[in-house]
Amino acid sequence: MSLTQELADQKARFVQTAPAEVVELFQARIEDLAASFPLDQALSVGDIAPDFVLPEAKGGTVRLADLLMTGPVVLAFYRGGWCPYCNLQLRAYQAALPKMETLGAHLVAVSPQMPDKSLSTAETNALSFAVLSDVGNLVARDFGLVYTLPADVGAVLAKSGRALPDFNGDESWELPLPATFVIGQDHRVVLASIEADYRTRLDPADILDALRLLPRP
Repeated sequence: MSLTQELADQKARFVQTAPAEVVELFQARIEDLAASFPLDQALSVGDIAPDFVLPEAKGGTVRLADLLMTGPVVLAFYRGGWCPYCNLQLRAYQAALPKMETLGAHLVAVSPQMPDKSLSTAETNALSFAVLSDVGNLVARDFGLVYTLPADVGAVLAKSGRALPDFNGDESWELPLPATFVIGQDHRVVLASIEADYRTRLDPADILDALRLLPRP
């Protein structure tokens, strides 16, 4: 089953099982974000990706420039392991990892979660690629992805045990838009997928298509 279909099934389950007022609230806030977020300020195709160094869930640090020395990078920003859509995306990317590596690419996932929460996400989803903690959304901010979760949505999350401060370690209630970038060895972005609707994610097939167009390392 494709990632697109899995996401659609998850959305359908939510609509069927969540209270109607919560479904309506989430839909309204997605539409508000899509209308107001300054996507023109986010990193786009042709831009130079800013370098960064972030802690990896299993220890040590990862620097973007070091990865790019040996191959292109697939960089996925996700909201957190508390988000079912994110977990579907991460597992789909894990399944596609061997094909990405055959094309010489590195796969990296970034969220604002604290390192222990990132480790839990990596272990729960059996991820073998680098899972990084961008506490405070510093790197996501450099990529132009950060927004503040509306208070009414935050209240629903908190009621269900998913209060962002418990995962991210701060009181900002900030998140990155789900976004996936394919970055060439020249540090330029060759594919940028940025979603105001967190229920939509870039399919692995599109990532592989972009990688095939790049020179092999």
